Parts: sequence; structure tokens; C-alpha cells
Amino acid sequence: MNEITILTGNSNLPLVRGICEKLDVPLGNATVTGFADGEVSVSIYETVRGRDVYIVQSTCKPVNDNLMELLIMIDACKRASAGRITAVIPYFGYARQDRKAKSRDPISAKLVANLITAAGANRVLTMDLHANQIQGFFDIPVDNLLGSPLFVDYYKKVIAGREDQFMVASPDVGSITRARKFAMKLGLGLAVVDKRREKANQSEVMNIIGNVEGKNLILLDDMVDTAGSLCGAAKALVEVGGAKEIYACASHGVLSGPAIDRINDSYFDELLLIDTIPFPEGKECKKIKYVSAAGMFAEAITRVHDAKSMSTLFD
Repeated sequence: MNEITILTGNSNLPLVRGICEKLDVPLGNATVTGFADGEVSVSIYETVRGRDVYIVQSTCKPVNDNLMELLIMIDACKRASAGRITAVIPYFGYARQDRKAKSRDPISAKLVANLITAAGANRVLTMDLHANQIQGFFDIPVDNLLGSPLFVDYYKKVIAGREDQFMVASPDVGSITRARKFAMKLGLGLAVVDKRREKANQSEVMNIIGNVEGKNLILLDDMVDTAGSLCGAAKALVEVGGAKEIYACASHGVLSGPAIDRINDSYFDELLLIDTIPFPEGKECKKIKYVSAAGMFAEAITRVHDAKSMSTLFD
């Protein structure tokens, strides 16, 4: 592992430190600051010539600042003759803009993929892309890790011996495939919240598919942004379906705008997130818990470095 160099911007320092601890590799000596006008300034204080460099940076809020930090760090390593540069992006921003929903819409996910490739990255390592087809937007290899094994390990301990009291619920029709696989791994039944979205960040719940009365439900989603959709699904499961306890899990806690207040006032007993995005500073929510992805990313980095198969990490 002497040939590995781990570098990072300012997006998620706790996760990076966890990855370095798992790998038993020191964090690379670099600083990412800004000029007075807001331009990003990158300084790398150790040699990366010929080394296998991993730049860990979530493109979360502030999205554009973190994205520019990533691109400039990649460029700096490329110009310093790094042997291989892997962009480790635990949360890939702009992923929701993956197609033209209406005339004259941009496909921003493809643009960001082009920028990362043009900057000089040789491969990308990420987790739970909002749309799997984004892997095809890149002209370089992309490894898309799945967060569900972390949730499976957690909830197996929670429901041990009480499998007949729990079910998995999909918060919308579009997440059925993900929820079905999750339910199969836990050996639980599946319910679906059928809703109609009237406008962005708002949804109207229509009905519950499946009998959830008296059950404890585990809602699964890929991200929580304003939390309106997920909280609305929890409300419907309790008030319409008659569910007992509501748990929820999501890979990415974006937690924008009124999200924290909504979660505090929701029917959730617990919301489990992966630490791909740090919790917003100055906020507080006792219902939110985190599980670390450091071990999974460390294992993935080891396998990339040693040119070993990644398929078992996707299971």
C-alpha cells in the first residue's frame, strides 16, 4: 500500500479520515483554500509522481465549490505526473439531471462526467448513483458501490427474531426494484406507497399497495433532499395503512431547506443515513443516525489498487 496516496478537498473530512484509518494510510499533505474572489487554490506538498492517487470528494453542498475543488485537484495531480488518478465521489451531485424531461433541458450529469474526464481522472468510484445509466456518461471506468449491504447488516440486528413484525416499503413506484432486492435480503414482505407528484419537492400520496396494518415498516430510498416525499410516505403508512413504527434509510442525506424540521415533526422513529454527506452544521435531529461507508470505500480502493474483482462489493 506504499504506492497509494489519498487526497481530499473540504467536502467530507470525517469520512476521508475513516477511509485512511481503515487502509492504514496517512492522509496526503495538501491544502484546498480559496482566493479572495472565491477561486479555488490547491497546494499539494508531497510527490505524487507515478503513484496511485485517490481524491475523495463528495460533490454535495456547496455543490459547485466542491466540484471545482475536485476538478482542480485532479488537474494538479495530472500535471504532477501521477500514475493513476481515481476520483472517489461518495455522493455524485447533479445526478438528478440525467435526461431531458422537457424541451431545452440540460443533461447536467453528462456535463459533469465530461468535466471529470477532461480534468484527467482515470476512473471514478462512487456510491448509489441516482440513475444507473450515469455510468454510461463516462468514457472511463466507473465503479458504483451499493449502500444496501450496510443497511442490511444494521437492520438484521434490529429485527432479529421479529421478522413477522416488519415489512419493507418503497416510498414510490420508481423505487420498487431497489426496495424488492432489499426486502429479499432481509427476508421481509414488500409494500409500496403509490403517489402522484404535482410539482417539484411536493407529492400527494394516493394509496398503499400491501397490507401494513400493525406492522413496523422500513422505508428505503437513495437520497433525502427536502424530505417531503419520504415524510409524506411515512404519514400515509401510519394514517392510511395503519402501520405501527416507521424506520427509514437512505444512502445520501442531502437535507436541504426544511428537511430537518420535517424529519423532527414526522412519524419516523429513526432515519438511518450513510455518511457520504456530512450532517449540516448548526442543526440537530435526534431521529437521524449514521452508518459509515469508510470500510466499504477502503475495501474498494484496495481492490482497485490490487486489480481485484469488485463484484462482491456490489452484492
